[in-house]
Amino acid sequence: MIRTSLLALLLAGSATAALAQTDPHAGHTMPAAPAAADPHAGHQVPTEPGAAPAETAPPTSADPHAGHQMPAPAAGAPHAGHAMPAAPAAAPADPHAGHAMPAEPPAAADPHAGHATEPAAGGQTGADLPVGNAPPPEVIRDSVADRVFGRDAMARARSILENEHGAARVSKLQADLLEWAPDGDRYGWEVEGWYGGDINRFAFKSEGEGQSGEGVESAEIQLLYSRAVARYTDVQAGVRYDLEPRGRAYATVGVDAMFPYWFEAEGALFLSDRGDLLARAEGSYDLRLTQRLILQPRAELEFAAQDIPESQIGSGLSSAELGLRLRYEIRREFAPYVGVSYERSIGDTADFVRAHGEKAESTRFVVGLRAWF
Repeated sequence: MIRTSLLALLLAGSATAALAQTDPHAGHTMPAAPAAADPHAGHQVPTEPGAAPAETAPPTSADPHAGHQMPAPAAGAPHAGHAMPAAPAAAPADPHAGHAMPAEPPAAADPHAGHATEPAAGGQTGADLPVGNAPPPEVIRDSVADRVFGRDAMARARSILENEHGAARVSKLQADLLEWAPDGDRYGWEVEGWYGGDINRFAFKSEGEGQSGEGVESAEIQLLYSRAVARYTDVQAGVRYDLEPRGRAYATVGVDAMFPYWFEAEGALFLSDRGDLLARAEGSYDLRLTQRLILQPRAELEFAAQDIPESQIGSGLSSAELGLRLRYEIRREFAPYVGVSYERSIGDTADFVRAHGEKAESTRFVVGLRAWF
């Protein structure tokens, strides 16, 4: 009986102690179940090409007890009566987080970039300045070399320098044709020469032909003043005198030129003391087959303004001479040659020639020498 009463008391005390251990979450409002996690949470949204990267706010740590109702401290709790600190406030979310920020528009181009700006109003430029009328400075004549070497010695040196650079006087004698034709035993010549500087020169020319045993048939000489008027052109004026077939003087004006590709040409007008007007044109070209072997075609035309019966010359184109000569330059100034020459009287001139019992045309084989000194 006594054992039964003790057992009942022990069971009642155990039940009372169990009821005294209160549930710490009793009376709490349980939060709603968390929403499903965003699969792109924490990912950086890609931006469009050229756009500035979006600014992303740093993640804030969630309060594990946010929304919980804190129970009153149980009796005997170690923190009973303590004031619990408030949970830290969450940082405000960036309203532009995850947005693609547009790129800044490019700066507008300056419409005047690269333009020469005009001077400010009232300013002056070089063109606005008045033209000066001050006298030029005096020429400096005091030479240091005169003090070192002496004035007389330097004057001689300057004179030599001037002569060597354009003021020198030089001369040349050239025989373009010195030839003989075995058929008919005929001979002919064309010689010219000059003396002077680069601009002004004295020139002379002579040409003629004859036959062995009969003497000179025609011969002339020209004395000319020659002046360079262009790089390769000289204008000439002077007198011409015919020695054969009869003496006659002419006033002469002509031109001597070299054209591109080394074509040489001459032209002249002759007015005789009797009023006869003649003209002559001739040209040649050196075709270099080798450095020393040269083929030269030549042509010469004679004209007259009127008939001159005593000289067997008719008006218009009176005669033509064509030649082809091949020379070998043993030295530049000494070159023997062989060739062929064709002559023909034309128009009234041919009639005059035939009236004197001569042929109006002829072809000759020639040998000769071209030389200059």
